[in-house]
Amino acid sequence: MSQLEIITSDQAEEWNKIVKSFKNHDVYYLIDYVKAFQIHGDGEPVLIFYHDHDFKAMNVTMKRDIGRSPNLVNKIPIDTYYDFTTPYGYGGFLVEGTQTKENIETLNRIYCEYCIEHNIVCEFARFHPVLENARSLTDFYEVTELGETILMDLNNQEVIWRNITSKNRNMIRKAQKSGVKIYWGRNPELFEIFTDIYNKTMDKDKADSYYYFKPSFYKSVLDDLKDNSLIFYAQLENEIIAMSIILFCNQQMHYHLSASRQAYLRYAPTNLLLYEVACWGAENGFKTLHLGGGLGSCEDSLYKFKSAFNRNSDMRFSIGKRVFLEKEYQAFNEKIDMGESSFFPLYRS
Repeated sequence: MSQLEIITSDQAEEWNKIVKSFKNHDVYYLIDYVKAFQIHGDGEPVLIFYHDHDFKAMNVTMKRDIGRSPNLVNKIPIDTYYDFTTPYGYGGFLVEGTQTKENIETLNRIYCEYCIEHNIVCEFARFHPVLENARSLTDFYEVTELGETILMDLNNQEVIWRNITSKNRNMIRKAQKSGVKIYWGRNPELFEIFTDIYNKTMDKDKADSYYYFKPSFYKSVLDDLKDNSLIFYAQLENEIIAMSIILFCNQQMHYHLSASRQAYLRYAPTNLLLYEVACWGAENGFKTLHLGGGLGSCEDSLYKFKSAFNRNSDMRFSIGKRVFLEKEYQAFNEKIDMGESSFFPLYRS
């Protein structure tokens, strides 16, 4: 008999047990990952688990109170209407087992019924490019392909080096010849140094306030993701000049957050750092290192930097949109003073 279960963050053990029962699970689905973004104010974590004989599905999402959205404060009641969004990173429904048309349609129907009954107005999903789960969800969502992301094949060090562009190889050699060394670890002191360099990097890039994280956010990464994260850092003489938080789970690695000291960019520390991360991954049995794409999925300077680590990468990133309560969605949009926009949901633009 088909059943839909809702697991919340206070059921951490059950949450992770369900996630790890899926063959292709990844770090983004673990409660240990999502906790930091609950602390960051992104919403209430919810794991939706559907199972029916030889078919199952899960979706990790953040439940947000629409009445507390800055555009709608005092315009609609709080604790009444909600929306879902994928936690920072990647996610969306993972399905496993016998994927018949009937099974998919039943999942969709029961999920929609739940969302309507619990005043979930709409959902925004950022699908997982490595797991390619958008392919099986085109009947669920309005799926839009945004752009390319870069995936490194960690089969062995020879494959890693062969896939790197010749220009990037030269940058890696330059860093090595300049005396840059790569180390890794995880302790409060490293996270403090990372926070300082990261915030200065965000200042330089004039980043949105969302990308500044509180000490409690980093403490969650340190404590909750102790088995799924490391800080890799580049050091020149006694100075740490670049750092990256790397996540890993189930043979997959992810380039999560990164920062570097402006004065040392000429030494190409991050080029060497990511190469060493990939080599470490290969040595420790990981299959892939996902670097992501450019800002806003554009082929910008960040994308070009990442693409130099695998000239053969062909991963695509997709998003999904769906509205459960059309009448309410339109009514909320009409309450804000906005012109034409592709932002979804519009009332949060």
